Amino acid sequence: MIEIKSEREIELLREAGRIVALCHEEMKKQVRPGISTWELDQICEKIILSHNATPSFKGYGGFPSAVCASVNEVVVHGFPSKKQILKSGDIIAIDIGACYKGYHGDSAWTYAVGEISPADRKLMQVTHEALFRGLEQVKEGAHLGDVSAAIGNYVDSFGYGIVEDFTGHGVGREIHEDPPIFNFGVAGTGPILKEGMVLAIEPMVNAGTKKVRILSDGWTTVTKDKSKSAHFEHTIVVRKNGYEILTTL
Repeated sequence: MIEIKSEREIELLREAGRIVALCHEEMKKQVRPGISTWELDQICEKIILSHNATPSFKGYGGFPSAVCASVNEVVVHGFPSKKQILKSGDIIAIDIGACYKGYHGDSAWTYAVGEISPADRKLMQVTHEALFRGLEQVKEGAHLGDVSAAIGNYVDSFGYGIVEDFTGHGVGREIHEDPPIFNFGVAGTGPILKEGMVLAIEPMVNAGTKKVRILSDGWTTVTKDKSKSAHFEHTIVVRKNGYEILTTL
């Protein structure tokens, strides 16, 4: 059973999402050649703490940092590091979670570092558009499979690999709640959406194979063929005739 949130809970989730969005606004300014992923992590953590919130990811299952910083072929769960200095031509997905008064906001965005190739720009554009193709399906009475199918069918039309090993999820008092939200599927299947359900929808798309592997640290996940990967995510609440994005300003 997918939990339906009260309007009071949604207000707290909206504030958590706003704090995450503030971090992403700062990342737009800070992501550049010469900065380390550790510095980006520190900037986000300071913003989160300054708004009376805590980083959702830090300590979660032993994860060591406030954000996931996934560069190039890293799909998800990259560890920020002082040794990882961004250079022109990189792309980086920054996944940020904030917990405000017991409720979580969660959003990932992929950023270009300096001048990137047309191929990488297209990968980012398709992944971003896939997120919104999925969101277009969200409204009370729709099936969750409608969202998954819209994402997967759009990505497939470009010949990219849609990651199957990781999914979107519900959001609330826990950063990861039911249901899992696959980025591929069959329309007209799955749970029926109801107003007040809060979901994190997040296509992860690889330029090459959909297959991934997890490195020896138990977290960092990379594409098996070392192709680049992009990741976009918003936390949203289902409304009668559509959706409201919670991770925005």
